[in-house]
Amino acid sequence: MLTKFETKSNRVKGLSFHSKRPWILASLHSGVIQLWDYRMGTLLDRFDEHDGPVRGVHFHKSQPLFVSGGDDYKIKVWNYKTHRCLFTLLGHLDYIRTVQFHDEHPWIVSASDDQTIRIWNWQSRTCISVLTGHNHYVMCASFHPKEDLVVSASLDQTVRVWDIGAMRKKTVSPADDILRLSQMNTDLFGGVDAVVKYVLEGHDRGVNWASFHPSLPLIVSGADDRQVKLWRMNDSKAWEVDTLRGHMNNVSCVMFHAKQDIIVSNSEDKSIRIWDATKRTGVQTFRREHDRFWILSAHPEMNLLAAGHDSGMIVFKLERERPAFSVSGDSIYYVKDRFLRYYEFSSQKEVQVVPLRRPGSVILNQGPRTLSYSPTENAVLICSDADGGSYELFIVPKDAAGRSEFMQDAKKGSGGSAVFVARNRFAVLDKSNNQALVKNLKNEIVKKSVLPIATDAIFYAGTGNLLCKAEDRVVIFDLQQRIILGDLQTPSVKYIVWSSDMESVALLSKHAIVITNKKLVHRCTLHETIRVKSGAWDENGVFIYTTLNHIKYCLPNGDNGIIKTLDVPVYITKVSGSNIYCLDRDGKNHVISIDATEYIFKLSLRRKRYDHVMSMIRSSQLCGQALIAYLQQKGFPEVALHFVKDERTRFNLALESGNIQIAVASAKEIDEKDHWYRLGIEALRQGNTSIVEYAYQRTKNFERLSFLYLVTGNMEKLSKMLKIAEIKNDVMGQFHNALYLGDIQERVKILEKAGHLPLAYVTAATHGLTEVAERLAVELGDNLPSLPEGKARSLLVPPPPLTCSGDWPLLRVMRGIFEGGLDSVGRGGPEEEEEEANGADWGDADLDIVDVEGAMQNGDISVDIEEGEANDENEEGGWDLDDLELPADVDTPKATSNVRSLFVAPVPGMQVSQIWIQKSSLAGEHAAAGNFDTAMRLLSRQLGIKNFAPLKPMFLDLFMGSHTYLQAFASAPVISIAVEKGWSESASPNVRGPPALVFKLSQLDEKLKSAYRATTDGKFPEALRQFLSILHTIPLIVVDSRREVDEVKELIEIAREYVLGLKIEVKRKETKDNLVRQQELAAYFTNCRLQKIHARLVLTSAMTICFKGGNYSTAANFARMLLESSPAEAQARKAKQVLQACGDRKDAEQLNYDYRNPFVVCGATFVPIYRGQKDVSCPYCGARFVPSIEGQLCSVCELAMVGADASGLLCSPSQTR
Repeated sequence: MLTKFETKSNRVKGLSFHSKRPWILASLHSGVIQLWDYRMGTLLDRFDEHDGPVRGVHFHKSQPLFVSGGDDYKIKVWNYKTHRCLFTLLGHLDYIRTVQFHDEHPWIVSASDDQTIRIWNWQSRTCISVLTGHNHYVMCASFHPKEDLVVSASLDQTVRVWDIGAMRKKTVSPADDILRLSQMNTDLFGGVDAVVKYVLEGHDRGVNWASFHPSLPLIVSGADDRQVKLWRMNDSKAWEVDTLRGHMNNVSCVMFHAKQDIIVSNSEDKSIRIWDATKRTGVQTFRREHDRFWILSAHPEMNLLAAGHDSGMIVFKLERERPAFSVSGDSIYYVKDRFLRYYEFSSQKEVQVVPLRRPGSVILNQGPRTLSYSPTENAVLICSDADGGSYELFIVPKDAAGRSEFMQDAKKGSGGSAVFVARNRFAVLDKSNNQALVKNLKNEIVKKSVLPIATDAIFYAGTGNLLCKAEDRVVIFDLQQRIILGDLQTPSVKYIVWSSDMESVALLSKHAIVITNKKLVHRCTLHETIRVKSGAWDENGVFIYTTLNHIKYCLPNGDNGIIKTLDVPVYITKVSGSNIYCLDRDGKNHVISIDATEYIFKLSLRRKRYDHVMSMIRSSQLCGQALIAYLQQKGFPEVALHFVKDERTRFNLALESGNIQIAVASAKEIDEKDHWYRLGIEALRQGNTSIVEYAYQRTKNFERLSFLYLVTGNMEKLSKMLKIAEIKNDVMGQFHNALYLGDIQERVKILEKAGHLPLAYVTAATHGLTEVAERLAVELGDNLPSLPEGKARSLLVPPPPLTCSGDWPLLRVMRGIFEGGLDSVGRGGPEEEEEEANGADWGDADLDIVDVEGAMQNGDISVDIEEGEANDENEEGGWDLDDLELPADVDTPKATSNVRSLFVAPVPGMQVSQIWIQKSSLAGEHAAAGNFDTAMRLLSRQLGIKNFAPLKPMFLDLFMGSHTYLQAFASAPVISIAVEKGWSESASPNVRGPPALVFKLSQLDEKLKSAYRATTDGKFPEALRQFLSILHTIPLIVVDSRREVDEVKELIEIAREYVLGLKIEVKRKETKDNLVRQQELAAYFTNCRLQKIHARLVLTSAMTICFKGGNYSTAANFARMLLESSPAEAQARKAKQVLQACGDRKDAEQLNYDYRNPFVVCGATFVPIYRGQKDVSCPYCGARFVPSIEGQLCSVCELAMVGADASGLLCSPSQTR
């Protein structure tokens, strides 16, 4: 069984397939009717007007109708297009079991627990016949597909066949039906329209289902006696032919298969059984664990079945319908009707070649699955699932045409799959040992190769190579060298298709297509919601494939689209030009003509074949929103412009392609504020100040206009803006403009006019306008504000303009392939081209440029300026767009068709800081590049560092130190330049060195010496700060050689020992009142690995403290250790005195210190951890801690998390080589 779709729902009691669309109706025990699309796997609609279970449901063959019958005694007719119930038929007096439309007449037959069968006319909405005779519930009733018969089954243990021929003879007009209602009332249950033809008795219990054979005079029935019975009928009688036994519980439903000689039944024993109708034997059984089956339905036209059970339904097929085929050059070998056939594409001629053996009985899914062909030897391998997987090898006779009767004895063998791997060798998959057996044409094993993965199928992958497929990956395996040539993770692959040059391969899964090269390097993946069926490569490298209902294409970059919709699924065998050759499910060859323009257009665009693109735009009817969106998305808005007439879309595309001229023209047509605003932004980006100015004027955006004039240094127009603000009585605008102009008198005047006298006075006084200040002082009288004393005054000077030369200079470019050549498209004939070129794209002749002042005067503002001034302004006239100095067509070389003449502006390269971090795993280099987050992630992964606060200044130093900063001119931003290590003038500009870092190993050596000096001088806090600084710098250091890496690691150990010792000493000095703890800490300090000079000082200190504390035995031990370390004379003398004084005296106090037992000191609690005791360590500095400290910050280096996982210090590129 091949399950195509499954649902989870309430118990399914009724099912019906739509004859044309991939839909199925399921009526549920809960009263809901569901409409599913089984191809997409989606619920399309639900209808829930019935009260109680709905047991019967049926689609009309041609109208958008379906009928349902339920336990509420109602029959409802629905229109699925309008999603509503059209009417309800009332008449039955008990539960309705089944309902069915007649294929030709407007009739519905219904069966009910009221022991009757009714036939209704759904056009007149009346009951036209009542069939009585059963004396128990009628469980089902259905029309014969061709004859005037109805079959019914009842719990009275009989199956009845009714003749309704009399009804057909009567005219079926609504008037007649109403007339006959009165007649029916007189003789209610004795209608003469339908008579019982046969009563079939033979079941021992109630019969649940009976159905006709679609073409033969047969009936099959299933009953509560667990039997399926087969009946035959002729004109006069009907009789029982056979009984099929096997079900273990009541048989719920049974029917003939439309296409094959089989009977399908299901039962409350949770199984579906398939029976051979000719031999009357069981063929196959499919079981469910917990769900009883209730209903079966067969698709009227396709090889599909559906079964409803306790918790949903399944749509399934009994057999695969894909013909086995293999394409070779201009021909194809395929299997159809037990023959191996040959078809030639060019002549469209087909020939039967070899007859195949016919199995004795119906065995499902035992037909040929795959076919492999060796053209040189004319040999064909056919694989099937028979006997758990087997193959047959045929040698096709040369004069195949005349010898198709000749029955060849094929060479057989068992194996999961078999394919030719060379001229006269084929490989067979031996699944049990996971090996490929290579055989010759005599079917003898030549070689065995163990396969690299658990393989469940093998495919050809070039001579001597196999493509092995597992559940979630595929590999290409070389049988000769026994090596893997390619490996890829993919969803489970069903079929593979190689391109003709064997450079590309498409891996087809159920819902995905993965395209790779011949080494299985991934190129793209496509996902489909509808199942993928087949595919082939065309000569342009485009993959054409079919799903259940479409032919589609996939470009090499993964773009795909629909070429054609299909009525029935087909299997593509070859694509040649605009013809697709394919096989259908019946094994017939078809040629489908397609329009390849769309994908050829996209392919040409992708391959930059712009001459093709142009000719296609000129000649073909390519259009549509999808294509425009595609061009836009792929970065060709200028091409999309040539397809578009709608001004809004043109405007958007023009902005995207930076074509300001078209954008201006469209903005004028649309004339909306938002469009002018967006035009202003794009023009500003291109530095086209005149159009920015125009856009701001059109939207009356005076604030932006003033700022634009300030930025471009246009003081003259700024002063005009001041006048406009004055006319509009916009005080804030006036003040801003005065500020931009640096006009102090004006500012004082505005403030005074607005009534801000104190501010006006302060402004005048500050800028030395004494006369005005005195006048204002008199007006203010006592309210005179005081100016701050001793403050230096500075002038607020307007900033220098960014550019004073109007528009930004533009690069001279050659006319691109798409301009000019396309301008004539859609705008008139070629004779317009010359004119068009002068205007639209290059000069600005046809731009309706509005005079700036004119524009302002035509607006809401009427500016009364003196006449002379106005004339001057108008003489200077509008925007100076002529300054652009773009080349006229005359000067352009005649090279428009040659793409190479197109100027390509240099693209911005990759930033050096990006290059630094591309391949580097060194945290220092990431910090230098400014990528602090990746640097922190690296440190966290390599050294377990979690506290970055101490590293922040180092990060900033590295970043600042590896860049230098240049100031070009006052108003431009500062330019940062990356500083590379070991840069020289002779170096290639394309090769980038690593960053120059401010921290070096030599600096750390200096710091170490300084820290040693501080320790010797007893400046412990200073020494501690320096050692910690070394520990904090090392994670960001970068060295060159392995030797230096070892030095860095040694430096970490030295710094750690000193930091630990110095922290113990600082702690001891803080512990004033606890003498025992003081002695313990002094003793632990002696355990740190220090320089000899410092070790002697530590021993002397510990000896003195313990002696004073009365711990003579311990003091004597320290004295001996001191004497062993070759001390200075004074130290030696002191040690000997202590030894004498101690003699054999014991310790006064018990210390937590045993010098005989080796130990390390916990860096947090300062207690000894003796050998053999559990401890945790810091992943960076290696300090040791008692286990309870795990997960806390290391108190020695203050950076890493104790016990964290880390990969280790990485401080040199030499470590990664």
